[in-house]
Amino acid sequence: ESLTYRQFIYSTSRMDYLSAHMNNHACSMAVEQGLGLEIPARARVIRILMSELTRLASHQLWWGAMAMDVGAITPFFHAFREREMINDIMEETCGARLTMNYMVPGGVMFDLHPNFQVKTKDFVRFFRSKFDEYDELVTNNIIFQERMKNVGRISAEDAVSFGCSGPVARASGVSSDIRKLAPYEGYDQLNFTEALETAGDNYARYLVRMQEMRTSLSIIDQLIDNIPEGDFQAKTKAVLKLPKGEYYSRVETARGDFGVYIVSEGGTTPYRIKFRSPGFSNLSALDHIARGCKIGDLVAIMGSLDLVIPDIDR
Repeated sequence: ESLTYRQFIYSTSRMDYLSAHMNNHACSMAVEQGLGLEIPARARVIRILMSELTRLASHQLWWGAMAMDVGAITPFFHAFREREMINDIMEETCGARLTMNYMVPGGVMFDLHPNFQVKTKDFVRFFRSKFDEYDELVTNNIIFQERMKNVGRISAEDAVSFGCSGPVARASGVSSDIRKLAPYEGYDQLNFTEALETAGDNYARYLVRMQEMRTSLSIIDQLIDNIPEGDFQAKTKAVLKLPKGEYYSRVETARGDFGVYIVSEGGTTPYRIKFRSPGFSNLSALDHIARGCKIGDLVAIMGSLDLVIPDIDR
C-alpha cells in the first residue's frame, strides 16, 4: 500500500514465484480496470502465451519434485531438462528466468524476441514427445500408484468448504478454472477443456496437472502462429492514478485462483490492497486430508498439493 500502481505489481512475483507472470497479470488487469485501458490485441496474445509457458514450467518442476518426494530421483532431472528450455525463452524476451517483471499496466514491457516463435514451437514439439517418457517413469509406475491412489482424499463439498482452487479442487470434480468461469484476455476464444477428475486423491491431483500440461501445449499451438501485429503496450501516463473506487481481477495460476482487490482514494498509491492467493486455502485443507494417514503419506499429500511457501507465509 506504500508503493505506486506500477511498483506494487512486482512484489507478487515473489509470492508464488513459479506463477510470477500470472500474478503480475492479475495485478496489471486490476490497474487497467481502474484506468479503463484498452489493451492491444498483440499484448493480450503475448500475455496468454507467457502465462501458459509459465504454467508448463511450474508443472514440470512440480512433476519432478513430486516424484522425488516419494523416492524417485530420475524424474527430477528429466523435468529440469524440459523446464530449462522455457527458462531460456523467458530470458531472451524478458531478461530474467524466474521473476520476469514483464507484465505492465497497458500490456507487456518489451516486444517478443525475434527467436520467440521458433524456440517456442521447438519446445512444444520436443515436450510433446516426452509425455510417453513421463508416463513410463511415473504415471504408470506401480509403486508410485500405490503411494498415490486412495490416499489423501478430499470430497468436492469439503474442497469447496476449504476454499480450494486449481488442480486441488478440480481433482475432486469441482469446476474452478478461472480461464473458463471468468475468461480474460481472450481465453473464451480458445478451444480447450477444463481438466477434471473425481477421485479427489493424490493420484487424481497428479492426473489433473498432467492433463493441464497437455492443455497448455494446445493453447500455445492455437496462438503461436496467430500473434497479431501492432503495439505491445497501450500508452499510459508515467504516474498512474486510479479513480476512487474498488477494483478486483483474478486469473488462473498454476496453483489456482489468484485475486487482486484494490481500493483507491484517487491517489498514486492504493488505499487498500489485498491478494487472494491459492496456496493458503489449499494448504488449509491439509489437516483434514491427512487424518488417518501415515507419516509417509503426509509427504506424498503435501507434494500433491503443490505448495509454494512464500505464497502462503507472506
